[in-house]
Amino acid sequence: QVQLVESGGGLVQAGGSLTLSCAASGRTFSNYAMGWFRQAPGKEREFVAAISWGGGSTYYADSVKGRFTISRDNAKNTMYLQMNNLKPEDTAVYYCAADRNYGSTRGYAYWGQGTQVTVSS
Repeated sequence: QVQLVESGGGLVQAGGSLTLSCAASGRTFSNYAMGWFRQAPGKEREFVAAISWGGGSTYYADSVKGRFTISRDNAKNTMYLQMNNLKPEDTAVYYCAADRNYGSTRGYAYWGQGTQVTVSS
């Protein structure tokens, strides 16, 4: 089992920045690819970004490309999502996820509980 705990959410004005963190425990962190997802009220959960086991490869949803940056520190068992130039449409609960496989935008095995991000206009 992998336990994941998100933090760093909050309320921010449009154009502002936030950094989310995802702390992992339970298994060897570097054995897992990681991802960020989000779910806005009344909408399905959607993929945001993913990072490979060592952090050398990343990919993003088109809606956040150029504004968000995913990274990880395997020594700290932690993944991050730096979010810049936030827009009201970024408002959602953000979830981190882990899976042994890399390259998918769905089907992750382990999930955190989520952290709320609210962007005011």
